[in-house]
Amino acid sequence: MELRRSGLWLLFLCALGFVTAEENKKVISTIGSTAELSCIFTPEEKIILNKLRVFWQIADGLKPCSVVHTFNSGHENQSEQCADFRNRTRLFQDKLKNGTFSLLLLNVSLRDEHTYQCIIQKKDTVFRVIHRADVTLKVAANNSLPVLSGPIGIPPNIGEEVTLSCNYSQGYPKPNVYWINRKDNSSLHPSSLKIIQDNDGTYSVFSTLKIEATSDIKIGCIIENELLQQNLTVLYSENVTNSNSTKSSLLELNKPGAQAGSVLAIAVVLAGLVVLTCWLWKRKSPYRKSYADVQQNEDGAQHNTHV
Repeated sequence: MELRRSGLWLLFLCALGFVTAEENKKVISTIGSTAELSCIFTPEEKIILNKLRVFWQIADGLKPCSVVHTFNSGHENQSEQCADFRNRTRLFQDKLKNGTFSLLLLNVSLRDEHTYQCIIQKKDTVFRVIHRADVTLKVAANNSLPVLSGPIGIPPNIGEEVTLSCNYSQGYPKPNVYWINRKDNSSLHPSSLKIIQDNDGTYSVFSTLKIEATSDIKIGCIIENELLQQNLTVLYSENVTNSNSTKSSLLELNKPGAQAGSVLAIAVVLAGLVVLTCWLWKRKSPYRKSYADVQQNEDGAQHNTHV
């Protein structure tokens, strides 16, 4: 009997228009973008905007000011709009007569993460609610790429301990962090992990991984944003040599083959210098010969004069 009375009361309220079917949607937007909060009413008769009032408000009670946007009797009235939303909200003016009262929220920030409610009222004798829609706005951010760094300078030897660092900033909501060995895609446990929330509400990640150097290091750091269903992956790759192979490469020039090659190269250079010297000497030799002839003629002339 009690259930029957409740059902009859619900039908009575629906007939009067006090209870309506409700929309309940979730919208995901990123910081700095524009979010569209849906509120679409399918009328049974032609919509007369002068007889409608549309209220967009915050429904979760998390802000002292809840007025987001107001449309009253064919005109937008933002006199009571919260300061946080001023000059950041728009209705689709060309779609209002079709029953689309969706709201555009510009330049989304973390403080916009709320449940919003669209309430449409129609004036007959008095204003009554003809449509209601709740929209939950979730805000996300992936504004930077993770940075993965390893040893600086001389590469480590095989078997030595290597420390890798993975840093990431300006993420939201709180990210998940994974280390993987890319050679077999096995997961690795981080040596340290710190996730802190910055003053702007976004999160920063600081994580390290200590591993034993092998001949081929391939490690990945993954930052997962569950809300965006997005993974940011950065890879570290290093070809490591042991002390024997490094020493061998340094001593390569001391091998007999290398010495013979060096001697041959020096001999070729010296031969080239000899050829170049001879060529230059030949170019200058005619002038030397002419000078000798002149000198000889002068000496002959002096000898005839004395006779």
